[in-house]
Amino acid sequence: MASPRSRVRAPELRGRGWLNTGGKELTLADLRGRITILDFWTFCCINCLHVLDELRPLEDKYGDVLVVIGVHSPKFEHERDADALAAAVERYGVAHPVLDDPDLVTWQQYAAKAWPTLAVIDPEGYVVASMAGEGHAEGLGRLIDELIATHEAKGTLRRGDGPYVPPADAQTVLRFPGKALPLPSGNLLVSDSARHSLVELAADGETVVRRVGSGERGRTDGPAGGASFSEPQGLCVLPRHEADIAGYDVVVADTVNHLLRGVRLDTGEVTTIAGSGRPWRSTVDNHAHDALAADLSSPWDVAWYDGRVIVAMAGIHQLWWFDPIKRTVGVYAGTTVEALRDGPLPDVWLAQPSGLSTSADGTRLWLADSETSALRYVEDGALHTAVGQGLFDFGHVDGPAGEALLQHPLGVCALPDGSVLVADTYNGAVRRYDPETARVSTVASGLTEPSDVVLDADGGVIVVESAAHRLVRLAPGAVSSSGAVTVAGERHRTERPPTDLAPGEVTLEVVFTPPPGQKLDESFGPSTRLVVSASPPELLLDGAGTTTDLRRSLVLNEAVPAGVLQVVAQAATCDAEAEHAACHLTRQDWGVPVRIIEGAATRLPLILRGMDTP
Repeated sequence: MASPRSRVRAPELRGRGWLNTGGKELTLADLRGRITILDFWTFCCINCLHVLDELRPLEDKYGDVLVVIGVHSPKFEHERDADALAAAVERYGVAHPVLDDPDLVTWQQYAAKAWPTLAVIDPEGYVVASMAGEGHAEGLGRLIDELIATHEAKGTLRRGDGPYVPPADAQTVLRFPGKALPLPSGNLLVSDSARHSLVELAADGETVVRRVGSGERGRTDGPAGGASFSEPQGLCVLPRHEADIAGYDVVVADTVNHLLRGVRLDTGEVTTIAGSGRPWRSTVDNHAHDALAADLSSPWDVAWYDGRVIVAMAGIHQLWWFDPIKRTVGVYAGTTVEALRDGPLPDVWLAQPSGLSTSADGTRLWLADSETSALRYVEDGALHTAVGQGLFDFGHVDGPAGEALLQHPLGVCALPDGSVLVADTYNGAVRRYDPETARVSTVASGLTEPSDVVLDADGGVIVVESAAHRLVRLAPGAVSSSGAVTVAGERHRTERPPTDLAPGEVTLEVVFTPPPGQKLDESFGPSTRLVVSASPPELLLDGAGTTTDLRRSLVLNEAVPAGVLQVVAQAATCDAEAEHAACHLTRQDWGVPVRIIEGAATRLPLILRGMDTP
């Protein structure tokens, strides 16, 4: 813990503009007397979306003394677009001011190295805490209580309304729809994500037949009109036999509730079928778990494959399975490391899988792996990559699959001929991958954040154009090889200021200070865990792997001039003085760009949680 004399004056907030302030540009002087949390986020990042949800109760509880400022620090090129950011702020219900920082000016001033990063500023304008990752809500609440007590006593706390100005309500039939599902009746079931409900549309894709859900954010089971969801996404129909036994027809990925829900098509009745409602904060195992007792993490899509429902568990970079008959869940693929690595299941790496589709013959499960901008598939117990090069390479480039690039795709649709359509979300396009020729082409462009692609009963292609709040049909023949075009667009690579490190031995240290009122918890084994890898792998001569110490010696290869160090750290804590102590897990993934330069630093500190005295 730092001494009071080492406190740092908060740098000014600078960017391109502000949202949710009624047009006003905020300065730190406007925030003086209030406790301020800066939330460095980017709207592609699932961990950032988790933090938005963690901050909501704090904003409600401490609204007269706390101001949350979202500092949007983009990763993808599309996220630099001001209109796209405004849409994301509405889509995810961001109810606080947001600074648009496309050039990462404020990000660099606060030395952020990971999405998400939080910085706490006291009423006198000093940075008193910084932390990376999610799972900090409990500690933040305790810190805010301490800051309130300290600054009320000093007379430096100012209470009152904050600077947030809500935008006007928009009137559309759908609002940021996520996924669509053709029903046996010929109608379409759509997850109306920003309205927290499901909408059944007629075959024309426009006429509303009924709505399932109240339209208010919640997690209530029951009749169609009284049930509630929180930003639902993926949908899949169970086979008839399984549906008859389970008692529901459709499985819904209720994303922000961290639940799977079941819906009866005849009545619209909604039932919770998997998930405790708590976000996953655990370790990976290969066991089956009772479905309703298991903690899930932002399930984004669902598909029937391999005799079970496969769940794209975007929040922890895995695929899970759900058995509707046995009512159990478990890990299907992924280790929770966010990266791109193929091989036998389950020991592979994924990065926010967000779209699933099963091939017509049932042998392949196709998936859109959004953060690696990749199209991947599972077959014969192994994961393969068809298109995609990693976490930081993206663009709109067609041609040979090994050279083609996507940009944060969220949806995928396997076609009867064996080819695959991809909702290439941040490129505003639908792309086609042909396994026979191993080539990628563009079949539609000019769309506004397409998030899913499905086939209707007649084989027509329907696209969920999410940020345009509608479904659109592609022209007949558009998906054929003659209807597609080849785009030689721009190649992009996420460029963040690299950290210069010396070749040879370097000390990696993840700094973690338990929140007020908590202590490291070793009742179930070591309280900390550190996983290190590199891209390219040759960057690390020594130091890769998993240990229980947050400090490690790495050996960097002088023959590799630059790369990315991938670091995953977690720390388990519990309440220090409580009869029934609650347990907490803080976790963060870093992708740290580094340059290897002779004479540079030999120490790499990363802050999982750090705190000054209030």
